[in-house]
Amino acid sequence: MLGPFALKGVRTTNISVCPENMAEAPAGSGKVVLFRQQKRGGLTYRIPALLYLPSEKTFLAFAEERSSPRDEDAKFLVMRRGRKEGETVQWDHSYSKNKAPELRKQQLWNGVPVLDIERRTFVLRWVCGWESETGAETHISEWHQIRTGRNAARLCCVSSQDGGRTWSPATDLTERAIGEELSRWATFAVGPGHGVQLSSGRLVVPAYAYYIHKRLFGWPLSCWIKPHCFTFYSDDGGRNWSRGQLLKTLRTSECQVAELTCPDNRQVLYCSARSLHKYRAGALCADDGDQFTNPSLCKELHEPPRGCQGSVVSFSPMLESLDLSRKEEAGKPTPPVDDQPFSACLKRATSWLIFSHPTNRHKRTDLGIYLNTSPLNPGSWKAPWVLNRGPSGYSDLAVCQEGNTQMFGCLFECGVSCECEEIAFQLFTDVELLRNIGESCSGARLPSEV
Repeated sequence: MLGPFALKGVRTTNISVCPENMAEAPAGSGKVVLFRQQKRGGLTYRIPALLYLPSEKTFLAFAEERSSPRDEDAKFLVMRRGRKEGETVQWDHSYSKNKAPELRKQQLWNGVPVLDIERRTFVLRWVCGWESETGAETHISEWHQIRTGRNAARLCCVSSQDGGRTWSPATDLTERAIGEELSRWATFAVGPGHGVQLSSGRLVVPAYAYYIHKRLFGWPLSCWIKPHCFTFYSDDGGRNWSRGQLLKTLRTSECQVAELTCPDNRQVLYCSARSLHKYRAGALCADDGDQFTNPSLCKELHEPPRGCQGSVVSFSPMLESLDLSRKEEAGKPTPPVDDQPFSACLKRATSWLIFSHPTNRHKRTDLGIYLNTSPLNPGSWKAPWVLNRGPSGYSDLAVCQEGNTQMFGCLFECGVSCECEEIAFQLFTDVELLRNIGESCSGARLPSEV
C-alpha cells in the first residue's frame, strides 16, 4: 500500500493495471509494462523512480499519475511492488494510491525514494505545488513560476519501515531545509529518480533550483532566472535535512548522484545533470554532497533539444565472476584510458558508472545504457547499448547485487508514437551489459569470450 500523502485521514483506492503483462520479468527477456496511458491526452503515468530493497529482495516502482501528460496535471504518486526471484521479478497485479483530504489542493511532483540500509527505513521525498488561495489558478506550472519569479513549490517527506506498506505522516520540510534562500528561488524540484546513501551513512537527494540572479526595482528578471543543481542531505536517517550549495557555473536542472570509490579508497560524489548546453553535465564533490566542483560537459552524452532527464548509478565490478583479472601485467606501463582496448579498461576501476538516457541527439528516442569504467575521466563513456528502440523518455536505474550475481533494473518511459504512453521495467545482468557494451566498442570482445 502506498500512503505517502497522508497527513491525517487517508482514503485508498486499488486499481488493476495491465494484468496481462504482469506475470514476470526475467533478465534478458525484454521489457514488461507496469503503467500504461489510458487514452491519448488522458490519464497518463510519467516520471519513473526505482528503488531496490535488499532485505526483501523487492523492487519498488514509483510514478506520477496525471490527468493529462502535462506536468501541472500531476495528481498522485503511485507505487508497484516487484518481488525478485532468482533472475526474474514477479510484479503485483495492482497498486494503491492514497490521498488525504488535506492535500486536495496540491499537485504532486518528482517522487525521490532513498534507502537507509542500516535503519532498514526508506524515505520518499517529493515536491508539492499549491493552487492559488483564490482558486483562480487551478494549476501552477513550473514555467509560470519561472516567468513570474514566484515559487509555489513545497518540499515534503514521508518514511516507511516496512517496505512501503505503511507510511509516516507527511512532513513539510521547506522552511527547515531551505530557509531564507527560498526567497531567491523562482521554483525548485528534487530528482527525479532515486536518491543514495553514502558509505558515511548520509542520505543524499539530488535537486535543482531556478535561481533569481538579478532583480529590477525588486522584481525578478525572468531572463536572469537560471537553473542550478544541488543536493539535500541528512545524517540522521531522514529526520533533519540540510541544503548543499548550488552549482552555479553551468545551467543544470534535473540530476542524479552516485558515490565513487577512488583507487586510493577515497569516496567522491558524482553528479550527472541535464543541461542546456547540448551535452550532459558532470561534476564531482569531495565533501559528501555539500559543494560540487570542476563541472564539465560530457561530449559522449548528447542531450536532445531542450534536454532530457537521465539516471546514473555506481557499482563495484565483480571482476572475478566475469573472469577478468584486477592486476595489470607486470613491467608494462599503463596507457591512457582513451588508448586502451575495452577489455583493458575493465581491469582498472574500483567503481564503475552506468547511465540511462535517450541516445538520439534530435529527439527523445532509443533509450541507451552507457558504461564508464574510469568515472574520474569525463571523456571515458563507452558507446551505448540501446535498451529500448523507439520513443523513450525519463528513466531510473537500480543495482541489485546478491552473492556472485549482479543485476540492474531499469524503469523507463516508452511508447509506440510517444514516450509518455507507458512506463516499463527491464532487468539485465552485468554479463549482458558488458557483452552489449563491448559489441558497441569497435567489436571488442570480453576476455572470457576470447
